[in-house]
Amino acid sequence: MGKVTIGDVAREAGVALGTVSNALNHPEKVRPETLKLVNAAIGKLGYAPNQSARLLAGGKNPTIGLVIPRLDHGLSLQVAHGAGVEAERAGYGLVLASAEGDIEREASYARYFAGTQLSGILIQHVAQGDGPLPAQHGSTPIAYVNVRSDAPGHFVATDNAAQGALIAEHAALRGARRVAVIGALQTPQMRERLEGLTRTMEKYPDIALDVLEKGDGSSAGDGYGLARTLVDRSASRPDFIVGLTDVLAVGAVAGVQACGLAVPGDIAVSGCDGNPLAWGGTVPLTSCAPTGYEMGRRGVKLLIEQIELARGDAAALARELAENHQELVRPFMLMRASTLGADAPVSAMDISSLNLGAYL
Repeated sequence: MGKVTIGDVAREAGVALGTVSNALNHPEKVRPETLKLVNAAIGKLGYAPNQSARLLAGGKNPTIGLVIPRLDHGLSLQVAHGAGVEAERAGYGLVLASAEGDIEREASYARYFAGTQLSGILIQHVAQGDGPLPAQHGSTPIAYVNVRSDAPGHFVATDNAAQGALIAEHAALRGARRVAVIGALQTPQMRERLEGLTRTMEKYPDIALDVLEKGDGSSAGDGYGLARTLVDRSASRPDFIVGLTDVLAVGAVAGVQACGLAVPGDIAVSGCDGNPLAWGGTVPLTSCAPTGYEMGRRGVKLLIEQIELARGDAAALARELAENHQELVRPFMLMRASTLGADAPVSAMDISSLNLGAYL
């Protein structure tokens, strides 16, 4: 069999050429039953659209590029999920690239995506430090995820200060008298969480607060060692430990238990950033709920708004790009056994079917 054409797909599906074109480029315009017929014909015949021809004709690739820092953090996987769902809903594909923690590789992928005429680029910025954001390339719309900025552009971020404030309020409500916070301030997000926590703790002068600016946020081993150090402080041992990341907090749970103490009976432990990949410890971890899905979804929506403007009013797009557009995703808590103990409801300990999007 020779090369399969769009005409072959139309004949196989029993529809017009224009219907196949809409199914490929604007599936939201096609009735579900017709779209099913076209997709079945495409699958049967093995048809692949000639994207190169489309681009040579001056078209845009109906795909959004997503650059994430790495694949070993729950936040990035959530961002990819939310972005993919929103892109598909709007009739776009999504391609993913991992920068592997390298800010230069992040910028390189942004240039590559712009060069392949993708419709837009979404970047979850490599956040280990405060390096510059990848610049916009030509007219390709771009939006940044997990970034707070006052600069011109489109940004979506978690309200990290509110995360810290929620954990502080929870510690106070659980009757904590000595709270220890662990985590080196490696990222803007960790600094914002600590700021929100310490500011909230000012309302509770009877609670002693001890901030140890130590511990790699991606190292459970650091959390383990710091917890053991805190337990050894017999005169000022905390009754509540907060990890500025969930990875640190899970390590702290193990460290407390290794000293023969109970979590939360002797010392309660909480995380802060909502990283489900860190929730595999022996005690279900209290933390803030994951926000990555919603950040990814909103980031794609910001991109599509720019894409639609680019198709119409160039002056309106120029004004849009010259303004700051910052969206913050509000956090909420998942209160689980590491601070609630026997009081933890079963539903809060089993998050396998929790639809977090319904809360955001």
